[in-house]
Amino acid sequence: MTSPRHRLLPVLFLMMLWSLLLGTGTALAASEREYILGPGDVIKISVFEHPELATEVRVSETGRIRFPLVGEVPVGGLSTSQTESALVSALVGGGFLKKPQVNILLTVYRSQQIDILGHVGRPGRFPIDQHPARLSDFLAQAGGILPSGADVVRIVRSVSGKPQLLEINHLEMFDEGKLDRDLAVQGGDVIYVPRAPYYYAYGEIQRPGQFRVEARMTVMQAMAVAGGVTPRGTLRNMQVTRRDQQGNLRTFTPSLADYVQSDDVFYIKESLF
Repeated sequence: MTSPRHRLLPVLFLMMLWSLLLGTGTALAASEREYILGPGDVIKISVFEHPELATEVRVSETGRIRFPLVGEVPVGGLSTSQTESALVSALVGGGFLKKPQVNILLTVYRSQQIDILGHVGRPGRFPIDQHPARLSDFLAQAGGILPSGADVVRIVRSVSGKPQLLEINHLEMFDEGKLDRDLAVQGGDVIYVPRAPYYYAYGEIQRPGQFRVEARMTVMQAMAVAGGVTPRGTLRNMQVTRRDQQGNLRTFTPSLADYVQSDDVFYIKESLF
């Protein structure tokens, strides 16, 4: 016989799930109301107990909409909640309704766009047609990050009229489950995927050439990726040429435990014995 406690468990689980979904929906609705309207956006307007005023309209190139009774209303640059307030003021100010309750639903997002550049499959300009829109959504739309792309994605954003640089490690975001780094993009954002860092190896190495620098890669690991030394080569007195913070080149003998840096050039010498 099932105990009362066990019978309650599914009910409690459903209540918790409903609470989570309700909270998520509230957060999304609040985020949507902060969306700034612009040309091309389509909004659906309804007025409580006045179905004759229900309409769906596109924001014009001049940032205006036409609404029954009040005519043209400038909404470009306003959030959804601010547009609701503007329509309420227009209806009341024109003497059409006393206490209207206006609700706006965004149906098409078109005015807000972002640019995606660098090492992605399809660089270009993309409209924000959903809200909230995440970094991962747009990387997917741009064809994903190419093998030549870096692990860190850069986002240039205007904050109070000043450019701000954000850097997101997309590998950590998924490999380590740090989904809080999957930022919501904003209109005007520029997403740039730089070239992955590379190092170079030549001399007595099995596969001379350029190789990708992985996170926390040591010199020993870098030489292994390049196939190891030839029968005539030795890692003893190996040399690396590296550019310092001032941009000057310096050549030195590294430790096998040292970390490899971008654009390091390794020269593996021939063994004298």
